Amino acid sequence: MHATLPLLVASNFPALSRRAVDTVQANLGYRCNQSCVHCHVNAGPQRKEEMAPETVAALLAFIAASPEVRVLDLTGGAPELNPQFRALVTVARARGLRVVDRCNLTILEEPGQDDLADFLAAQQVEVVASLPCYLEENVDRQRGKGTFDASIRGLRRLNALGYGVPDSGLLLNLVFNPQGPSLPPPQEALTAAYREHLGHEFGIVFNQLFTLANMPIQRFGSMLVSKGQFNAYLRLLRDAHRDENVEHVMCRHLLSVDWQGYLYDCDFNQQLGLNIGSTNRHRLHLTDLAAAALAGWPIRVADHCYGCTAGQGSSCAGALGDEVVAAPTCSS
Repeated sequence: MHATLPLLVASNFPALSRRAVDTVQANLGYRCNQSCVHCHVNAGPQRKEEMAPETVAALLAFIAASPEVRVLDLTGGAPELNPQFRALVTVARARGLRVVDRCNLTILEEPGQDDLADFLAAQQVEVVASLPCYLEENVDRQRGKGTFDASIRGLRRLNALGYGVPDSGLLLNLVFNPQGPSLPPPQEALTAAYREHLGHEFGIVFNQLFTLANMPIQRFGSMLVSKGQFNAYLRLLRDAHRDENVEHVMCRHLLSVDWQGYLYDCDFNQQLGLNIGSTNRHRLHLTDLAAAALAGWPIRVADHCYGCTAGQGSSCAGALGDEVVAAPTCSS
């Protein structure tokens, strides 16, 4: 795999500083039942890294000492494959935290996960589900044959439990990312296309669609390098940069935690090994400080950060600003 960090560090991205942390995004491990082309984590079935019980305990202690933290955002890999996932969710919900599960939908059919959907509903966990297109051919091309059908079955199962149904209290948000080196289409228009197609063809409902740009790192970045498209994609991101999006980037209020408990400004920096704070500081761990101590700290930036400010902007909660890119289709 091609290393992309050396191609990103010489950057003129605007300087950023942290505000109060209200969201902790924890990566529970890199093991996944899928190996997606666009995956910025390089997750897959052969990965063994996972957050250990003592690190989960440290994560909960960190949050308990940080009352400003209101959201626990769980990601991976497939976070549900970590044996500590359900215990962590149960404790977090009992403490009143809003818990988000970044779910790939096909995990609902994995052996041992037969009751996962019921567990998520019982705990009122928000599900953010990856569905990179509403067309079978595009999804299977990006994520593997049969993935689309399994995803549709997963969505129907969640709908049957009340997810995505108005006034149910069970939030189901979908995630779109482009098929290749292009910016996401306008979020509002694409949401309408998803609603029309998924509703008409499959009777599926959902709350919101989040459009995310592909980051030029890990598996996707390596693919761009192999195809000679890396520099062109970076130019696309830089040329589409909008200053107004800088104000709203997620790293200002989100803290990323890796499977070992080390801290980063965002999930993308985590995958690049850009630890939080200055370049000469030792890696900080959950056990080293509380979230309040991070307010005002500088954020580590590089050229991949333009992926969050290009066009309508991109974050874990979707677009940041107004829509400026045309063609509301998921086949781009």
